[in-house]
Amino acid sequence: MPDRIAEVWGERTPYAREAAWPRRRDLHLGDGIGESAVDRWVQSACVLCSNGCACDIAVKDGRMVGVRGRETDLVNHGRMGPKGLYGSWQWNGEDRLTRPLIRRDGELVESDWETAMDVVVRRSKELLAESGPLSHGFYTSGQLFLEEYYTLGVIGKAGLGTPHMDGNTRLCTATSAAAMKESFGSDGQPGTYADIDHCDALFLFGHNMAETQTVLWARVLDRLAGAEPPVVVAVDPRTTKVAEAAKNSGGVHLAPLPGTNQALMNGLIRELIVNKWVDEDYVSAHTLGFSELETTVEPYTPRHVAEVCGIDAGALVRAAEIFGTSGRVLSTVLQGFYQSHQATAASCQVNNLHLLRGMIGKRGGGVLQMNGQPTAQNTRECGADGDLPGFRNWQNSEHVRQLAELWNVEETTIPHWAPPTHAMQIWRYAEQGSIRFLWISATNPAVSMPELPRIREILGKEELFVVVQDGFRTETAEFADVVLPAAFWGEKQGTFTNANRTVHLSEKAVDPPGEARADLDIFLDYARRMDFRDRDGDPLIGWETPEAAFQAWQECSRGRLCDYTGLSYEKLRGDSGIQWPCDGDRPDGTERLYQDGVFATRTDECEDYGHDLLTGGTVSAQEHQALRPDGRAFLKAVEYTPPPEESGEQYPFVCTTGRTVYHFHTRTKTGRSRHLRRAAPEPWVELAAADAADLGVTDGDLVRVESVRGGVEVPVRIGRVRRGVVFLPFHYGYWDTDGEGRPRAANELTMTEWDPVSKQPLFKISAVRVTRVEG
Repeated sequence: MPDRIAEVWGERTPYAREAAWPRRRDLHLGDGIGESAVDRWVQSACVLCSNGCACDIAVKDGRMVGVRGRETDLVNHGRMGPKGLYGSWQWNGEDRLTRPLIRRDGELVESDWETAMDVVVRRSKELLAESGPLSHGFYTSGQLFLEEYYTLGVIGKAGLGTPHMDGNTRLCTATSAAAMKESFGSDGQPGTYADIDHCDALFLFGHNMAETQTVLWARVLDRLAGAEPPVVVAVDPRTTKVAEAAKNSGGVHLAPLPGTNQALMNGLIRELIVNKWVDEDYVSAHTLGFSELETTVEPYTPRHVAEVCGIDAGALVRAAEIFGTSGRVLSTVLQGFYQSHQATAASCQVNNLHLLRGMIGKRGGGVLQMNGQPTAQNTRECGADGDLPGFRNWQNSEHVRQLAELWNVEETTIPHWAPPTHAMQIWRYAEQGSIRFLWISATNPAVSMPELPRIREILGKEELFVVVQDGFRTETAEFADVVLPAAFWGEKQGTFTNANRTVHLSEKAVDPPGEARADLDIFLDYARRMDFRDRDGDPLIGWETPEAAFQAWQECSRGRLCDYTGLSYEKLRGDSGIQWPCDGDRPDGTERLYQDGVFATRTDECEDYGHDLLTGGTVSAQEHQALRPDGRAFLKAVEYTPPPEESGEQYPFVCTTGRTVYHFHTRTKTGRSRHLRRAAPEPWVELAAADAADLGVTDGDLVRVESVRGGVEVPVRIGRVRRGVVFLPFHYGYWDTDGEGRPRAANELTMTEWDPVSKQPLFKISAVRVTRVEG
């Protein structure tokens, strides 16, 4: 196999439209280990991007020593990306947490589980007695397993009764869920990865697939290398590999100024309407809101959009023509759209494009509002992000009653008097002092949250009791009162669901180091010690194993869009993962949603009644009912508004943050792989060549990038970002710098502002200045 650091996407296996994507098995083993030396292979799926590639873990002498892709799986056909190959199994290093830590005299010291959990439970009970359940907040991840999220959701909603629960999924893909709720009535991807095999055109909106989902991009590259390749359109302020492919395919690269996506989308929609590239029969039968949409987009002529976005008007017209005239169009959306001030609005316009053309639930014609983490879908499904489990509506009393009956608790126990508390508000409540107990699991907000000086100040508040559950002593763990050592992937059992709605089972391959425990076991221990009971006096949580937790979740999902009742651990031990919904009527899963044009928008069914996309104001049940959606999708319309922070004389650049192909999140795992660390050892700032020349800097020069909130000092990389924009990778924190040296975390610069609907922070639009660091 070629060096997959240098050749990120591997060898090409071209295939034609409508053909099957060829299989190719990717494999990497530790130094000096051949396949014949492997003791056993253990079924799993990779957790280092949202693609969810099925794989097998190589085990020798009780250690993980490598990984191989599973050729029979529908997601990856045997391929794996560089993070999966080199970073997924190499974190059993000497710096793993192996025993609990508690804070004594200002220092974290080793302890035992009995003592640590006693400290946690004692403080939890004290605060419940003093201030009630609103004193408690939980901030989790997109990297745990389904069984762990569901257990955490039941603890929070039925045990404690707190609405203060969310995940770091709020930072990366909350807009994915929000946009689907607004348009289709519920979370859940309408399309499927297999639509790449059948599409005539592929649109990527703010989605640098080549670096964020390398295996999916390999699938695109193989289509482009085969007969009847699709035309690609890329929307990105940087000239990425995706943008290059767009140009080479005869498509278009649109590079709008950050913060102008909504104007761009209104312009594209106007072109479809003006040129009559609209399936009028489909729109009439299956949607609501066309007249308002038509009126809203009318002012967004190509010339006007070009002026607002800083793009060529002809390129906009050409992109619209490709969308309007191609037989089958697949669109993907990710953080370039999600992390801006009109995130939900712009993402809904992608849905609108497909609804206007009747391309939802069609073979090769659909939309994928992508996720940024491997198990983000489960955070949302299971209620660990604050939403009610099973895509239920917190405003729907019948949905609340269903959960109360399932969990055997009073309806009043389940928080539903107000919207669930989103992450940005959880941190604000902690700042203000109403949340005094904050449990952080499998995430590192001291690097990943916006405006890091503020986050460090909050975490350091004496009155805030912080529990951190992780496998490493992260930047966040340094602020904790108690640190609980957690098992990682390969060290525990559970299931998770990718952006393709594909459920995989990950088996336990090896024991966790020292006294580290599975996250499920930690949550169950807390629940037992807190003595949570149902209304009959029995233990609230009746399961003790991952499989039993999965079975409990199946009952919660019964009859909902995300129905898991046709799945089982045994069934998931087959050749491939399976796409939900999977039930008695659909025992083999479901490839595409909404094939019949009937959406989850009925008032008694929908997950949300909707919002004003400009203000975030909520639609009431009565207002929703009056619209008589009756299974029709919503064409949501809104005008463009400028971002809250724009470049100017003092701060002449717009800074956008994002991923590099070799790392994941804050590098707590990938930064410990020597292959990945060597490939991308330190952060950088990408500048346009013309901007670098104006500043008198070149590759490798050290510069200070500074916003009104803070700054970083990083070397320059002359890149292909558009002029007036700079790019910073967000992965780099301080755990491997010994606490000394230059500031380098991108979120030293970013702002505490969020989209009015999805509540996702605005990582893409910080005004900055760049100056050379002398000496």
